[in-house]
Amino acid sequence: MVRLRAAVPLLAAVFGVIVSAKVVPGAFIFEFEDDQDTAPALDTVRKNGDVRMDLDFELFRGISVQLHDLEKANNIVDELAALPSIKRWWPVTLHNIPDAHVHWAGNPDREKILQARDNSTLTNTFSPHFMTQIDKLHAKGHTGEGVHVAVIDTGIDYKHPSLGGCFGKGCLVTNGFDFVGDKFDGKNTPIPDDDPMDCQGHGSHVAGIIAATDEKFGFTGGAPGVTLGAYRVFGCAGSVSSDVIIAAINRAYLDEADIITMSIGSPNGWKQNAWAVTASRIVAKGVIVTISAGNEGSQGIFYASSGSSGEGVAAIASYDNMHMPTLVYYGNATVGADKPQEFPYVLGNPDKFDITLPLWVDTFDTSVAADLCSSLPDDTPDLSKYIVLIRRGTCSFKEKISNAAAKGAHYVMFYNSVDAHPTQLNIKKDIPGSVKGIGFVDKKTGQDWVQQLEAGSKVTVALGSRLDTKRIVKDLNNTASGGAVSAFSSWGPTWTMDVKPQFGAPGGHILSTYPRAKGSYAVISGTSMACPLTAAVYALLVEVRGTRDPMLLQKLLSANSKPQVFNDGALFYDRLAPVAQQGAGLIQAHDAAFATTLLEPSSLSFNETTYFAPSKNFTLTNYGDSKVAYEISYVPTLTATALKPNAKNVTVFPGEFYTDSAAIRFSESKVTLAKGEKVIVEVLATPPKTLDASLLPVWSGYVRINGTDGTSLSLPYQGLVGSLRNHTVLSPGTAYIAGANDKHRRPVAANAVFNIPRPGSTNYAALPVVVYAPHLGSRLLQLRVARVSKRGTHELIGQIKGSPVEYVSRARDSLTWDGRLSDGMYVREGTYRIIVRMLRLYGDEKDATAWDESETLPFVIKYA
Repeated sequence: MVRLRAAVPLLAAVFGVIVSAKVVPGAFIFEFEDDQDTAPALDTVRKNGDVRMDLDFELFRGISVQLHDLEKANNIVDELAALPSIKRWWPVTLHNIPDAHVHWAGNPDREKILQARDNSTLTNTFSPHFMTQIDKLHAKGHTGEGVHVAVIDTGIDYKHPSLGGCFGKGCLVTNGFDFVGDKFDGKNTPIPDDDPMDCQGHGSHVAGIIAATDEKFGFTGGAPGVTLGAYRVFGCAGSVSSDVIIAAINRAYLDEADIITMSIGSPNGWKQNAWAVTASRIVAKGVIVTISAGNEGSQGIFYASSGSSGEGVAAIASYDNMHMPTLVYYGNATVGADKPQEFPYVLGNPDKFDITLPLWVDTFDTSVAADLCSSLPDDTPDLSKYIVLIRRGTCSFKEKISNAAAKGAHYVMFYNSVDAHPTQLNIKKDIPGSVKGIGFVDKKTGQDWVQQLEAGSKVTVALGSRLDTKRIVKDLNNTASGGAVSAFSSWGPTWTMDVKPQFGAPGGHILSTYPRAKGSYAVISGTSMACPLTAAVYALLVEVRGTRDPMLLQKLLSANSKPQVFNDGALFYDRLAPVAQQGAGLIQAHDAAFATTLLEPSSLSFNETTYFAPSKNFTLTNYGDSKVAYEISYVPTLTATALKPNAKNVTVFPGEFYTDSAAIRFSESKVTLAKGEKVIVEVLATPPKTLDASLLPVWSGYVRINGTDGTSLSLPYQGLVGSLRNHTVLSPGTAYIAGANDKHRRPVAANAVFNIPRPGSTNYAALPVVVYAPHLGSRLLQLRVARVSKRGTHELIGQIKGSPVEYVSRARDSLTWDGRLSDGMYVREGTYRIIVRMLRLYGDEKDATAWDESETLPFVIKYA
């Protein structure tokens, strides 16, 4: 058994921890049964609330409602659910604007178009297109003509010259709808209109990736011949509610979109959520749906997203661009009395430079990776008079900056530890507020400065303000992670061991259009960028192959994708990245477009040990014009463990890996197929016996199929050693009570008193909050209320309002309690505990052993 411990990635963390989608109090989605009288349900709603949205569509007949009396909400829901016209219901949840990282954007006044890209760094083709073979299809004249792509996002700045400059028939953006209005934040009332203009930026960037035509920056969209539909579901800031998403995706289907792309989501991993169910139905009707896998790669394995967990939906991972379009700034360095020498650097955040100061270093040894990882001694000079030069390595950027700031530093310049171009450090929210500016230079520049300082020379650096400094866009080779799965890309699989993501495309450091009011162009990273490029590839395949069958095209893309080796954010390994991180691999548009061999299905899941499937089948069909001989083999990936020894929480990225994997056998390792012939091949898997099942190791690999006609296909497979059913989903002592007025959600002491408002009050500041942190996802969550007696015993009296909750992720979450039970009644004053119960994966809710519990400390309820 060979164990690999991935290094902590040196790249700056740009994506924060995301908690699960939040529930809107008193808001619910109800789906109607077909051919049932809905009048009784509508009458009940009108008596008790308002219809938020009329969801009367071909594939989803229902409504979303907002109940007025939150005290009686659960009773009303139970009453509605009992009606024969109600098929099922879900709470309305909120999903934030995607947490895509903006590396740089133009300024409407000073950087409207920015300076032209540096011609010396331009490659022969746009890097994301080269990586995915889009350039080959463009060279053959394929542009996606005749395909209509619906973009469900923040809207599109359709007046942007690279996005057509107009809206309506004959324009690039031919149709669309604004479901919410500028001021919508996810919680207030939407004000829809017919103008899907973007005021946030995300949707315009997505649209450009699909279909922009731009000469200034030398790029086009992946499918510039398509037309777009703009379906705006976000305001200028805030969130979107799940009923709006369902309305938008159904509207796009009714508007006859060929492809629907959505770069939205929250951690979930269950295909039963309302959004996933709706998306799956649309796929079953023949419409392609691509949804981003999510930007929570830092959270490790088993963190699949909401809508993208749907059956048939293509969940899209992100790969790092091989050439990063980088906004490079120039400063001047003066050594002693020499003439100033210009040098390039990457500006971070914070970026408040406009200074001329000498450099200071803590060590002249440039091999010390732990430079400034410890507190500085008392005799350190006042660093407010210097720019502190620090080597990258060992500890986080935050720690190094904090140590410098403790001695007065306002300005920090990092130098790289490897021969790679520096990246932007967007860490303003994580460092002391006294720090005003952060920059990053390459390894050679930093080492040269250190040598001059060691020789006794004074090195003075002049850095102008962001808007007044010389700057230029350069395509910098990404030697650290180019071509690898982005560290931020969320991992699957789903909680039922379905393969997610399906495959991926470049999403790290992507240049595209941006609203004119925000500078017209931007470089952004996220699975949000990989998803629309994949949608563009689908459009090219529709044009070339003449079919819109989503599952056929998914099989072709999957089989022809190229799995990539693992990268921890800074270093490459010699093994392929796990299927749970990259799915089938990096999509290859040309190979998929002209493939003559069909491999199906698009993936194999052998499940976990308890429900292990020892064999699976795949079918190989030769649609070519001649006989082909195929050789079948397999290549294992790194095995990713969900847990560390003696741990219950899933390991964060990059985690620990093993080279041990399953042994794979085939019923046939060589087959020959004439034109039109097919063969079914059995795949038999023997899981590795050398791995510790308590760590829940997920093994995976790729079936490889090579043909004498040049065909090279792969089929991702995965399984798990261990039992998800036997693993604890919630530990005793992990649930606790916090105060609603504490934004950090810190636990209160035992017997803390909450003087909560009298029933009917809208003041939530003083309420208790139940906080819980699951180890794994759960199909069912209950929050039971126990009244504590003076003798310390407790009596169960019901569940809190808002409980139970179905299909929860493993994200840390909370629920505010105003003293009401699920039947709408308020508890009396007294001492209480909340008992959080979660059903184990694959567990039967009638089986008492299938539940895990965690009790909070006692707390006191008094009514003010």
